[in-house]
Amino acid sequence: MNRKDFITLSASAAAFLGLPLVSSSDDISQKIANTKHSGSAMNLNATPIKTVRIGIVGMGNRGAGLLEMFDWMIAEGHAEVRGLSDIVEKKCLKGAQYLQDKQDKAPAVYTKGAEDWKTMVDKGNIDLLIVCTPWSMHAEMCKYAMEQGVHVATEVPAALTLDEMNELISISERTGIHCMMLENCCFNDEELFVLNMIEEGVFGELTHAECAYLHDLRMHLINETYYENQWRLREHTKRDGNLYPTHGIGPVSMYMNITRGDTFDRLVSMSSLEKGLSEALKTKNRDMKIPCGDVNTTLIKTKRGRSIMVQFDVHSGRPYSRINQVVGTGAVHEGYPSRLYLNKEISWGGHEWLNQEEYNEMKEKYRHPIWQKLQGEAAKKKMGHGGMDFIMMYRLIRCLNKGLPLDINVYESMLWSSIAPLSELSVSQGSAPVPVPDFTGGLWKNEVQHPVFREV
Repeated sequence: MNRKDFITLSASAAAFLGLPLVSSSDDISQKIANTKHSGSAMNLNATPIKTVRIGIVGMGNRGAGLLEMFDWMIAEGHAEVRGLSDIVEKKCLKGAQYLQDKQDKAPAVYTKGAEDWKTMVDKGNIDLLIVCTPWSMHAEMCKYAMEQGVHVATEVPAALTLDEMNELISISERTGIHCMMLENCCFNDEELFVLNMIEEGVFGELTHAECAYLHDLRMHLINETYYENQWRLREHTKRDGNLYPTHGIGPVSMYMNITRGDTFDRLVSMSSLEKGLSEALKTKNRDMKIPCGDVNTTLIKTKRGRSIMVQFDVHSGRPYSRINQVVGTGAVHEGYPSRLYLNKEISWGGHEWLNQEEYNEMKEKYRHPIWQKLQGEAAKKKMGHGGMDFIMMYRLIRCLNKGLPLDINVYESMLWSSIAPLSELSVSQGSAPVPVPDFTGGLWKNEVQHPVFREV
């Protein structure tokens, strides 16, 4: 890159990533690469908690939806919801009413203003704070809870800037307190089926993956009440990139052992023309400029040479998909619908996916042990996005009960979240390559089995 382009990229990095402005003699890639952490929280073992006392902040769509995930764990004595907090009192009261028959007593509610969640952390006698607020609040809430000795599990993304991400990692390393991003798609039946096949060698050597969050959210975004104060729409009025990468990149990172034998090296990102959301807003007589393109495509190269395509589109009218394609020397999977191809031999006729009977045989043979154990419970309760929310919460609570490392650690949480600001930087610079920082202190080089295979 020439000197003019370099200085422009350096200035943009300062704005997007919270980095200091560098001079023309500095190297912006080195600035990003200089992220320094010890990696001490990679396999964090915290003190076992017999009954995890939970506080939830944000009782909107997601917070309210998570409550029933705890029914079974409350009944078994593994968890108890001690507090609920939101700026809208009726949301907390509704949640407390739901829980009063599930446990010994209803949780306390904290609704005295935007800061009352801190009272719940300080005086609510909780072990775990679950953060379900708008994205811009996640990092602040995670930082505060950890500093008070409270584990945190936050909805996606975990943070919005590299400064926030680095600070959360530093606090977790210093305090020995967990910070987990609640990426539920990592616990879905299909994704864990694919992961188990990879673990068993069906896919051979992985070379490429494609993933996405393709979800027509236009009605949600333009609705005046679905998101409190339309907070999510506002994100689209000031940003352009992949604003929501983790539903796709989380499972793919598990497939490729990202942070456990490989990691992201660099990315480039490009956004399309914007039309879908602005046209939808006109139906509400709102003429707004939307900088966020309808479709963002981000390409990632890993240290081991693999490639990943990550897409984001919530503006277009199209069926939901996370794509979930993974390519290996031995097999290929593609989702929506879930299909499997086995590369048994090089031939002229290798163009057909497995038929339904063959696919069902593979699904039965390679269904992940977690779903073999819990699919009955999850299916019976029909809990959360086909059961994956229940599986995710079950794993989180049982790991805390036993003092085991969590399935998603703080480094993965921040790495997956970092795709958003890094993609914004690349888009702003005409799809310039942007290096991805190593949050693990070099420990990503250690090849180890993913903890999701651990029995809890």
